[in-house]
Amino acid sequence: MAGKFVMSKGKDGKDYFVLKAGNGEVILQSQGYSSGSGCENGIESVKNNAGDQSRFECREAKDGRFYFVLKAKNEQEIGRSQMYQSESGCQNGMASVASNATTAIIVDERS
Repeated sequence: MAGKFVMSKGKDGKDYFVLKAGNGEVILQSQGYSSGSGCENGIESVKNNAGDQSRFECREAKDGRFYFVLKAKNEQEIGRSQMYQSESGCQNGMASVASNATTAIIVDERS
């Protein structure tokens, strides 16, 4: 089963997207966008940057868990992962985004 980007409207009125793996698990989530077109551009940026491992950055949180961010060429953060118990889990998450993003369908649930 292929991955999918799901666009939604937050309680704050902003547009968000998540990238879900084929098993339905959220593997990347976006910041809030003030417009639908901004959200759509964010999805395109994920698709364009996820294939480049240098765009990913694995970080350690204060509590010792790990997460990653995906950055665009301009170094701006495009998306952020969930928390992982290990650095290897974080690496697996980055690989999952890389393999799912380019072929993921887009589902718009904003209405």
